[in-house]
Amino acid sequence: MANEDKKDFNAMLNDSKDMPKFHTITDPKSIEKYGGDKMYFAPPIEYDKVMKLVPYGKVTTVGKIREYFAKLSGADFTDPITAGIFISIVAWASYQRSENETPYWRTLKANGELNPKYPGGVEEQRKKLEQEGHTVIQKGRKNIKYYVQNYEYVLFEL
Repeated sequence: MANEDKKDFNAMLNDSKDMPKFHTITDPKSIEKYGGDKMYFAPPIEYDKVMKLVPYGKVTTVGKIREYFAKLSGADFTDPITAGIFISIVAWASYQRSENETPYWRTLKANGELNPKYPGGVEEQRKKLEQEGHTVIQKGRKNIKYYVQNYEYVLFEL
């Protein structure tokens, strides 16, 4: 996202955009990739509610949240693009609020990777995670990425 300081993320968070809704996909490659044709779209505020469930010292991933919504709704899968956008909206909305914080830094990308699109980037997320006792490691030489070490052991079960 760009121009975060000029956007009202809390308004975006509370705009359901006619969601929740289902969509049936017909592309055979996508059906094979996602294991079915019934795609679910949860509204942004639902991502916020789920992310608030993750307690101190625990983490979750975007994928785990998507799996949770698919199971809850009876869908085959949830849209990965929308999920990523809505999780960023949750993070920025929380950052813009002075109270009722959502611990967005506890939601990681795949394989425990930190999210550079969060407020303050990976540096701020790293700081918050380390304050909660997690060890953050760096991988790569040119395309450097950061991960919570052994994140699988501190995954919060949704």
